[in-house]
Amino acid sequence: MLVSIILTVLLVVTGCRNPIDTTALNSLAKSDVDMMADTSLQEMNRLMEDLLVNLYKRNPREIDKRPGMTIGQRHDQIFDSQGRLMFSELHSKQGTDALNLAFSPDYRGDRVFALMVGLVGMVRSAYNWQAEQFMFDSLDEQKLFNCARNIEVLALRLSNERNADGKLLLLSNSQPGEKENLGFERLFGKMIAIQDMMAFTVAGKWDRGVHSMIMKAVFLPMGM
Repeated sequence: MLVSIILTVLLVVTGCRNPIDTTALNSLAKSDVDMMADTSLQEMNRLMEDLLVNLYKRNPREIDKRPGMTIGQRHDQIFDSQGRLMFSELHSKQGTDALNLAFSPDYRGDRVFALMVGLVGMVRSAYNWQAEQFMFDSLDEQKLFNCARNIEVLALRLSNERNADGKLLLLSNSQPGEKENLGFERLFGKMIAIQDMMAFTVAGKWDRGVHSMIMKAVFLPMGM
């Protein structure tokens, strides 16, 4: 809203005689923390895109549950839209509810899709559902911190949640007898570090702290 008002005023003042560099104007409406948040969210999206592809490659049976569906189509469903992610095949579950669905022993749908919809929605909620931050926006350090802890829980559950036959619900890290693969561990580690960095940066900006909680294998509330 603020940027739109500034653009309108400048257009009137200049009489539209000269083209206006809107990129430069946008940067004027951003603080250092805003630009840092934008960069962090962009990197989070890149890492989550990598995670989606790697999970499907590791668990091809999940994409096969939707005949005709491709990994590229799943990617586009999640990342080509902004804001909240609601899909009928997930019973419109979002955020941590979608993550819990991915690990439900009774769920028969695409677990990778449920997991990624939940993760992406949770991260977006930590950035107030905005693709960009501006000077008068205010991020919540506790939501960013909780998001980091939830990613830790997600990595833990991914490596441990099993079905009644004792098999992992979703494969990620290498299993006994397989070539060592630490790719998933690195992806999650980077995402956790980014969210923690943003949480403590925002807390420092306002001279506030974050409330740490004892780690349990349950997802913390995000205030979706």
